[in-house]
Order: sequence, then structure tokens, then C-alpha cells
Amino acid sequence: MANTLYDAARKGYLEGQFNWMADTIKCILVSSGYAVQTGTHQYLSDISTSAIVAPAVVLSGKSTNGGAADANDVTFLTVAGSTVTAIILYVDTGTASTSPLLAYIDTATGLPITPNGGDIIVTWDNGANKIYKV
Repeated sequence: MANTLYDAARKGYLEGQFNWMADTIKCILVSSGYAVQTGTHQYLSDISTSAIVAPAVVLSGKSTNGGAADANDVTFLTVAGSTVTAIILYVDTGTASTSPLLAYIDTATGLPITPNGGDIIVTWDNGANKIYKV
């Protein structure tokens, strides 16, 4: 697979359901135990908790310059467990069954990565597309 937005997220952006700047956006690290289905998966609850390698981290310093979603780099603390194969971004509503999935990123420098109990730092692209471009 390649980096992409979930189909429901595309629809949500077009219908004004998401606000990158105002919503609480989080990201998680997932293993190959998650079989991505961007056409049908819509909520965080579509991802088995056993496939989540590290607890969610909130994105801070968000911006939308040039129509691209961007934020400060994130650090996942003391990560251990399965090999990380992708990063998933979602809007946190406080409930997994209503927290919309936004983006699936599996093509990035350093992926896949095998956790060793240390921190994993996700450094977002500084090019024109940043985290992703809508």
C-alpha cells in the first residue's frame, strides 16, 4: 500500500466534518496485524487493539499552509512490541467507535521499525506535502 487518506476522511473533508486546526488529531503506530482497508475502515474501532504498537500521541503545532496538513514532530515514549509498519492519524472524539480515521502512512523513512524499548520519533516531511496534502 502507499500513503493515503481513508475514503471516509476524504468525504468528511469535502463535507466540512473535520477541522485540522480545531479538532484533536492523534496518531498511533500499528503493526502488520492491521490489514488496512481505506475504502471501508472509517473509525479507530476498525483497528484491532492488538495491532496498535504504541498509545496515541496528540499532534501539536498544527498548520495548513499550502493546503497541506502539518504539525510538530511527535515522540512515542518507550516503545516495545511488534514491528511498526505504519502510522495512522485520526480525529479523537474520546470514543473509538466515533473517532474518524484520516490517514494511513506506510511509506516513510525508517519504516518498518522494530521497537527496542526506546523512544520512536516521527519526523514529518518538511517538503510541500508535509504530513499529507488534501
